Amino acid sequence: MFPTAQKVDALQAAVGTDALLFLPELALCVGIVAMLLARLVPLLDRVHLGGLALAAVAVALCAAARQVEANEWAGAYFGGMLSSDPFAGLVRCFILTAALLTVLLTQLTRIPDAPDSADFHVLLLGGTLGMMLMASANHLLMIFVAVEMASLPGYALAGFLKGRRAGSEAALKYVVYGAGASGIMLYGITLVAGVFGTGSLADVAAGVGHRGLDLPVLAGFSLVLIGLGFKLAAVPFHFWCPDVFEGAAAEVAGFLSVASKAAAVALTLRILLVLQAASAQWAVVETLGLIVGVIGAVTVTFGNLAAFGQPNLKRLLAYSTIAHAGYMLLGVATLTPAGASGVLFYLAAYIVMNLGAFACVALVRNATGSETIDACRGLAQRSPVLAVTLTVFLLSLLGLPPLAGFAGKFQVFEALYEAGRAATASGPPRLGAVFYALLAIGAVNTAVSAYYYLKIARAVLLDEPTDPAPIRTTPLTAAYLALLAAALLALGVVWDPLTDLTGRAVATFGK
Repeated sequence: MFPTAQKVDALQAAVGTDALLFLPELALCVGIVAMLLARLVPLLDRVHLGGLALAAVAVALCAAARQVEANEWAGAYFGGMLSSDPFAGLVRCFILTAALLTVLLTQLTRIPDAPDSADFHVLLLGGTLGMMLMASANHLLMIFVAVEMASLPGYALAGFLKGRRAGSEAALKYVVYGAGASGIMLYGITLVAGVFGTGSLADVAAGVGHRGLDLPVLAGFSLVLIGLGFKLAAVPFHFWCPDVFEGAAAEVAGFLSVASKAAAVALTLRILLVLQAASAQWAVVETLGLIVGVIGAVTVTFGNLAAFGQPNLKRLLAYSTIAHAGYMLLGVATLTPAGASGVLFYLAAYIVMNLGAFACVALVRNATGSETIDACRGLAQRSPVLAVTLTVFLLSLLGLPPLAGFAGKFQVFEALYEAGRAATASGPPRLGAVFYALLAIGAVNTAVSAYYYLKIARAVLLDEPTDPAPIRTTPLTAAYLALLAAALLALGVVWDPLTDLTGRAVATFGK
């Protein structure tokens, strides 16, 4: 478990090669240090540093995309703590895309202002760095470190707006729940590491394949999943999400809702798929997969029902976020290549459509000072660009064709159906019935969610405005929203490029 002298020498010899694999994360580190140092220069003390943050994220995204395009993977690196594989590479691109879109949004909405821009973007880039490490984590210790690196900046970002009691209260609640979830997760990690005498995921998976998921091991992984359930805002670990999203700025809520979800889903998939690859065909699915599926079903149902009566758009989208976490967990529960690929596709669509919805909320807030559904009434007459793009984002969240939200849900539901068929034909018949039940729950919830999504769309398109004054959008703002809407349409019509990438990513864990 502890490194020997030979392992330390090998680690030192491989530092240069490992640093190249770590280049996207290093670009973020350089950006963080540059913004901290910029505040020491008097001439830069009042300069908005959003452009510097944008450059750092863009460089990191280019480096990550270059690795995916070149298919340059080296497996475990940095002493086995991180993994360089197609799965980690694709998820890193997702997370960096979310960060890039968020920084662009802050430039358009001017939140934060120049004096606070360095602190805000340092926290945002720090959280992004932690989320990227979550996607690549290959060791139990790195899993805990990465989750904490992703969480701590989020606590500060949630209460970043000064003078807002709701934001401070939300941040405090976020910290308290996060500390509890971290403690539970750490206890689960110690259980697993204590049983197998190692923290390496590959070695733990081999031990599970030999020993099986007996009570101590199952308890340990269940506690780890509780920590990840907090990051996903899965029921019953969701209590923080509505209050935090309502109290935080829409830009922050949008970032936390998409990037944090991507990292947590990716880490959950990595742990379960590594275990699945080393175990008997149905052993992990019947235990941890079933637990994830039941939590997913409860989460999607609760999120949709709780969103019904919400007048505040950020709080409504928070419950929508909970529901979408449930849909993704339904796909994760299958532990099949098709299910994992569908979840990754869903993540890509979710990042664009949910961040687009929060961007519209931020722009409406800047124009009206309100973040309620009433503020959006008659938006079609006041700002056609905002009205059309917000409607596109809502319809994609609902899952209507030909938008990317439909493509993602279709793939997840298809994976559930195929998993049910496989379990019925050659596995535990009861498990097949469970998958069919999960499929039915997901389909019914999709129909149920139409109520609150279409309620907003009706207010935007059909209601009379409470204030007839037009809302002006700059050409850059219109281009930003149009780009997101066009991406949803493109992903919904042409699936193959992204499904090819997700298929290659999931092949990382093939038996």
